[in-house]
Amino acid sequence: MTAAGEPTIHASAVLIGAKAVLIRGPSGSGKSRLAWDLLCAAAQGGLPFARLVTDDRAHVEAQSGRLLVRPPPALAGMVEIHGLGIRRAQFEPVAAVGLVVDLGAADGARLPEPGTGKTSIAGITLPRLAVAAGMAALPLVLATLGTPTGG
Repeated sequence: MTAAGEPTIHASAVLIGAKAVLIRGPSGSGKSRLAWDLLCAAAQGGLPFARLVTDDRAHVEAQSGRLLVRPPPALAGMVEIHGLGIRRAQFEPVAAVGLVVDLGAADGARLPEPGTGKTSIAGITLPRLAVAAGMAALPLVLATLGTPTGG
């Protein structure tokens, strides 16, 4: 729960351009790692812009047909970097979600089945990328953000 008593979900989020990538998955699946990798990709020119929204816990709410994500106040501007611990980072206080990435997804496949590319959160339907356990998430997210679908 956030300080205001609002529910949170176990997720990280990074604003990339105008929309956020919401990263979900079981504990230890690499949510913080993918968030940090996206920030590093932007710093190295692989993305035009990326900024942390939240790491580990996220407050989400539907508003005006969009899913908004924000950090719980106690975690705002903090990101876990494996091997270094909790670090401070610049962050966006709120962002509209444009893509949901599910790490460790049982339905993550080389050629995804129809219907696995969408998810609904708080009544908002969003594009979804299912990443199987053990797959490198960053290249898949970068490809999803930078290429149109083939069918």
